[in-house]
Amino acid sequence: LINKITSFVKRVLINSIRTLNFKINKSDHVRGYVNLFQLVKNMAQEKVVPCNAVALYQPYLKRNVDVLGDAFIWYVSLIHKTYEEDCQASADVEDDNVEDVVFEDDVDYLRSLDPKEWKDQDHYAVLGIKNLRIKATDDIIKRAYRKKVLKHHPDKRKGQGEEIRPDDDYFTCITRAYEILGTPIKRRSYDSVDPEFDDSLPTANEIKQDFYKVFNKYFKLNSRWSEKKNVPQLGNAKTSRHDVEKFYSFWYNFESWREFSYNDEEEKERGQDREERRWIEKQNKAVRAKKKKEEMARIRSLVDMAYNNDPRIAKFKQEEKDRKLAAKRAKQDAAQARKDEEERILKEAQLAKDRAEAAERSRIDAIRMEREAQKRALKKERKTFRDLCKANDYYSTDPAEKVEHMASVEKICEMLKMLELQNLTKELAVSGRKEFLRVAKDVEDKLEAERKALFEPVSTKTVTNGKVDTSVAVDWSLELVQLLIKAVNLFPAGTNQRWEVIANFLNQHARQDVKITAKDVLNKAKSLQNTDFSKNSLKTMANEAAFDSFEKDKKNARVTDDTTISVKTEEVNGKSDTVMTNGVNKIEEQAKAKPWSKIEQELLEQAIKTYPASTPERWDRIAECIPNRNKKECMRRFKELVDMIKAKKQAQQLDNGKS
Repeated sequence: LINKITSFVKRVLINSIRTLNFKINKSDHVRGYVNLFQLVKNMAQEKVVPCNAVALYQPYLKRNVDVLGDAFIWYVSLIHKTYEEDCQASADVEDDNVEDVVFEDDVDYLRSLDPKEWKDQDHYAVLGIKNLRIKATDDIIKRAYRKKVLKHHPDKRKGQGEEIRPDDDYFTCITRAYEILGTPIKRRSYDSVDPEFDDSLPTANEIKQDFYKVFNKYFKLNSRWSEKKNVPQLGNAKTSRHDVEKFYSFWYNFESWREFSYNDEEEKERGQDREERRWIEKQNKAVRAKKKKEEMARIRSLVDMAYNNDPRIAKFKQEEKDRKLAAKRAKQDAAQARKDEEERILKEAQLAKDRAEAAERSRIDAIRMEREAQKRALKKERKTFRDLCKANDYYSTDPAEKVEHMASVEKICEMLKMLELQNLTKELAVSGRKEFLRVAKDVEDKLEAERKALFEPVSTKTVTNGKVDTSVAVDWSLELVQLLIKAVNLFPAGTNQRWEVIANFLNQHARQDVKITAKDVLNKAKSLQNTDFSKNSLKTMANEAAFDSFEKDKKNARVTDDTTISVKTEEVNGKSDTVMTNGVNKIEEQAKAKPWSKIEQELLEQAIKTYPASTPERWDRIAECIPNRNKKECMRRFKELVDMIKAKKQAQQLDNGKS
């Protein structure tokens, strides 16, 4: 038989037969693949008959192929592997080298096993591949099991004179180990709870010693659970940011195949009926899910620990922080530059405005100085004219005529301008009385014409561009003119819609049947402005009217109480009404009233705010706060301000109604 086998082996070697399939007759329940040389050795000891089925392979043929397709891509990826991957591949190749595998045979351990507690045994140690464990290939597991069968089979040991206990023999543990490790699903279940696997995490002291060495070890150890192949490596301090981020992205989205069905407390198959089996499966799934959750939390803790202690991540964060800080600083610098530019523009604009205001002030000062110079020159010419008339005894020897000439001198001074006075002075030096009488007569005629134009009603029909204007003219009485002067002082230049406001003020306070328009007010104001003498004449007429009214009501004033607020008297001719206050003409009070300065106005406003209406003797307190002003003046000024505000509001309402 040995000769036959030897010749058969030679023939196989000559024909380059790589593998043979044999069947062991004495072990019908076991089938396996064994190495050819190991088989020869075993066949020399036992009676083994080769099976009829022999797989014969043809010799390799050498052919030239083009580098295309998947094979070429695989070849390129193979030659571009990293050093670590190449070392790993080399280790796998060495593990696959069946000639270098050492199978342990611990008989004492096998004899100590209890078949009933097979779930607690180390299946890899039972088969003698304790050192390989998860790295063991299917072929190695089969070979290990084959060795155990050949050596520890009950029939073999019985033939050697060993006592066999059929119901409690350790060989059952060997078959159980092969049943678990030889089935991929069951082997994965057992590998998931491998007692030799270290589930611990690195300590703080280990991390401080060598971060890369420690975490490379732990990540490589836990990479066995990955569903995906080609697990990225932790790398070292020189690893690029892209690879580092790729590594942590992989582990933060880690997919583990580890499951814990091996530790099920009850087997589903033991259920007597379907409902019981369902209940057992439900309980087992709940326990597995809990353990799976704990496992994923452990992996996440490992990744978080590495991420928080990774010096590269700290470096990247610092770089990102510096980048953001630089961007923020650049933004702040740009904002500061814009602010400086805006301030520069505003400063230049302010300087330009100041220069313009200074130029305007200079122009106004020049105009004022020129006007004052003209006033001084006019005053000088008037004095020269008066002195000349006085020196010539006012060109009259009759005392009564002299008084009239003295009045004419004042009228001439008011009417004539500086150049006219200069020419008149020269003419008087030549013509004397004759020239004086002529000029006095011209001035008197002009005054009479102005007086008639001012106080006599004008015809309501005027022709404008060939068309007849039939509007009713305003009867500008003395009271209405005084009211106009008051309104002009109340509403100075710059007031919004000034002439309409003044017209509304006149319509409110004047007893006039005809409605006064802004155009009427403007025309009258211009006529008053063009005649400087009108102010003095109006004052004179107002004083005369006040004196006449005072003389007429003198008897009534004796029986009138001094506390009377106001008395209205109407003239006999019906032209106008004169308002009396405590026996004093109101027009005369307005003529004598001293204008309010800006400081006095501010003091009045502050005093009104300080002393509200509920204050006892309020106006006495207010008058004490304003020097040179009494209680009556403060009350009158307050009333004027109230009237002005009401008129402005009414004008605004009219503007809104028009719009």
